[in-house]
Amino acid sequence: MSPNFKLQCHFILILLTALRGESRYLETIHFPLQVQEAAVYDPLLLFSANLKRDLAEEQPYRRALRCLDMLSLPGQFTFTADRPQLHCAAFFIGEPEEFITIHYDLVSIDCQGGDFLKVFDGWILKGEKFPSSQDHPLPTMKRYTDFCESGLTRRSIRSSQNVAMVFFRVHEPGNGFTITIKTDPNLFPCNVISQTPSGRFTLVVPYQHQNCSFSIIYPVAIKISDLTLGHLHGLQLKKPAAGCGGTGDFVELLGGTGLDPSKMMPLADLCYPFLGPAQMKISCDNAVVRMVSSGKHINRVTFEYRQLEPFELETSTGNSIPEYCLSSL
Repeated sequence: MSPNFKLQCHFILILLTALRGESRYLETIHFPLQVQEAAVYDPLLLFSANLKRDLAEEQPYRRALRCLDMLSLPGQFTFTADRPQLHCAAFFIGEPEEFITIHYDLVSIDCQGGDFLKVFDGWILKGEKFPSSQDHPLPTMKRYTDFCESGLTRRSIRSSQNVAMVFFRVHEPGNGFTITIKTDPNLFPCNVISQTPSGRFTLVVPYQHQNCSFSIIYPVAIKISDLTLGHLHGLQLKKPAAGCGGTGDFVELLGGTGLDPSKMMPLADLCYPFLGPAQMKISCDNAVVRMVSSGKHINRVTFEYRQLEPFELETSTGNSIPEYCLSSL
């Protein structure tokens, strides 16, 4: 079974189990969205590299948007209510080095009658945000763009990272909207959710006072192969009374069962000298490589990651931290 297909199935299970109240990721209202309805999902439409190649010469890609949907393809998407649809959300994800732009082509909703159409800069799952409030450049409330407040005076909204979402409510059958999703290059991606359970990435923060998180929604093994933090280099496992926070520039590995890096368990700090590559197995549902930068240096970390096999989850020992995550399931 290919990694892409595994990832497709993983997200389908998250979304569908949420409808039965079983998901660790989706939860009833922590914002104006309560996911209770689903459509029949075509796995090939979720994170499919093959489909992307097949459609490369057929842009713009067009299809109907479902009440609960997830898309990694640019294109034009239309939602038309066939009955009152009160709790809907569409999640969009691009490549790590991309911004997402959502453009309103046509909107026919009744704002006075209780309909809404909102864009959120990032993702919200189970009341948790990515990027976290600590890592995003905007306050939480400014990350929302409400069509019923701004109308078509702001037809295009660009995300600050490779994920964005739209949540909406449409009461009247026949009403709805059409949006176009485009992507633009991001030369210095800061906050990223990986589309794949394995890969290689270099996170660079050049003289900027900001925090950046790379999130992998899988239990993974992470191998740090290159680290530049001003004049400091290194790895140190987290100790109760020690850490890298005082240095101002460091990288930390986090693990947890939710989406918000600020609510995850710190598992390791990277800021002290070490010889050779460093590797750690993180048995959590979600693993994050997070860089904290003071703005005084060019900071860079290169890492590889791969999904842990089932037998590794059962027998994780040595340089891994399975206890926290397993005890939280």
